[in-house]
Amino acid sequence: MIKAVMVMNTQGKPRLAKFYDYEPMEKQQELIRSVFAALSSRAENVSNFVEADAIFGLDSRLVYKHYATLYFVFVFDSSENELAMLDLIQVFVETLDKCFKNVCELDIVFNYGKMQTILDEIVFGGQVLETSSAEVMKVVEEISKLEAASNAITFVPKTVSNWRGR
Repeated sequence: MIKAVMVMNTQGKPRLAKFYDYEPMEKQQELIRSVFAALSSRAENVSNFVEADAIFGLDSRLVYKHYATLYFVFVFDSSENELAMLDLIQVFVETLDKCFKNVCELDIVFNYGKMQTILDEIVFGGQVLETSSAEVMKVVEEISKLEAASNAITFVPKTVSNWRGR
């Protein structure tokens, strides 16, 4: 099971933090700081896999990928495959790239809802739902069409006199 998904910049500011097990906000912030400390202290030429027992408890692993100014991190238990999680990060980033044309940190900051939607199409409740970037894009495009259609509908309120039945 996936325990958490995080996207943070190279200064340690979280741009997305989704925990699939309940954690109080203070604990979430502590976990994010601990993950960033572990990642930022690692050399560039080491593997992207980290034992996270000290941070998330027994049977916890962490896989990350560093793209430009962002770290994409998945925390999971032994029921998940490390290479599959690394591939899932790739699917997530590819989908974001397709949505935002070469995704950057500002795209994530200003399109937080869309990023959440993309993540929810890939992982929901800690379980992997979709591993195809193309399939996720189909759903995201459908949602965008529905949002555009709902925004096109204008609501014309009745005047007070009409409301009173005149």
